Amino acid sequence: MSETADEVASSSETGGSRPLRQIEYDPQFQGPLNGLRVIDLSRVLAGNMISLQLADYGAEVIKVESPDGGDPLRAWLVDGHSLSWKVYGRNKKSLTLNLRTDAAKEVLLDLVEASDIFIENYRPGTLEKMGLGPDVLMARNPELIVVRVSGFGQTGPYQELPGFGTLIEAMSGFAYRNGFPDREPVLPPIHMADMVTGLYGAMATLIAVRAREKGSCAGQIIDMSLLEPAFSILGPEAAWHQVTGRVRERVGSRSNTAAPRNVYKTRDGKWLAMSGSTQPLAARIFAAVGRADMIEDPKFATNQARLDHRAEIDEIIGGWIGDRDRDECLAVFREAGATVAPVNDIGDIMEDSHFREREILVEAPDEDLGYLPMHNVVPRLSGTPGGFTCPAPKLGEHNSEILQMLGYSASEVSELTKEGCL
Repeated sequence: MSETADEVASSSETGGSRPLRQIEYDPQFQGPLNGLRVIDLSRVLAGNMISLQLADYGAEVIKVESPDGGDPLRAWLVDGHSLSWKVYGRNKKSLTLNLRTDAAKEVLLDLVEASDIFIENYRPGTLEKMGLGPDVLMARNPELIVVRVSGFGQTGPYQELPGFGTLIEAMSGFAYRNGFPDREPVLPPIHMADMVTGLYGAMATLIAVRAREKGSCAGQIIDMSLLEPAFSILGPEAAWHQVTGRVRERVGSRSNTAAPRNVYKTRDGKWLAMSGSTQPLAARIFAAVGRADMIEDPKFATNQARLDHRAEIDEIIGGWIGDRDRDECLAVFREAGATVAPVNDIGDIMEDSHFREREILVEAPDEDLGYLPMHNVVPRLSGTPGGFTCPAPKLGEHNSEILQMLGYSASEVSELTKEGCL
């Protein structure tokens, strides 16, 4: 039976909700991307995010890692546990190859022949110096889709600069717009550039797969920089600059396009976020705080007028909210149909009934921690949903399986291991 809106809001704010659903890994799961084989030669986040999207929907993702420690995500430890690897390594297999050896390179090329997609994030030119450039890879498999992830792209004056997400978030214009006008620019506390690039990259990969299926293109190279996705999320920033001749400055939690819009502190020390981006929404907010008259006042009657008087609006709304506890504010605003939400920390999210009912968070089996909460497969498809096939692999866990699939005998695998190629 579905809960009413009031019951959902109440359970969310009081912590009353059902436990997280515990999933089980199903090695037999076959998602809509079943049959696609992906070689992921990338390290850290953007490439792993691309391959995670594909793996969650059934693609066979083979992480090719250095035998000397593997993907650096494995070394990001929290209380001795590699939490990032446990999340971003799920649904993947691990093959170790020491690509400083010719024998390991030949194994990789054998794998290329049997694969559909190849993901790498070396600095531009590095793969070519290793003798593994796209020309070499596609000579072995003309239908291969090669996804090249780098900070600034494979061409241009910045192509050889280090491509760390922090640098991209600064150079893209994002950090300049993030923060308060009287303070320094603020870098995001999350791996924003990598995550956005991962999503764009997964989309681009599937576009290339579709083009290959239609026969309009065989294999191709995807030049996936971190810079362009990060810049794209700024929206019409360049157009605004050209039309006005000005540079948009930081406005904190306010908005350049609509008012009221901010975060406000409640009497019990919580925070609420609010957005009145249309005329009816602004009117509802003003009415909810007992100031329905404001929508007729010339200072607040239009969106532009409200933008010009943001500080006064914030003082009125902030004063009303500051005299009340969070739950009381939420109840009043929701009753009025105003757009308001609590500013959740992760503890709030873990207890939020909507996150649990929608299974945005699930608990996956973990050999070290019993069960580990992580985000569910995103997005959700009604007919061909994604799923969970296996936990993040140990380093080199699938060496024998993958090489034997390629036709190597057990003795050849043993010999490659002895020679330090695996």
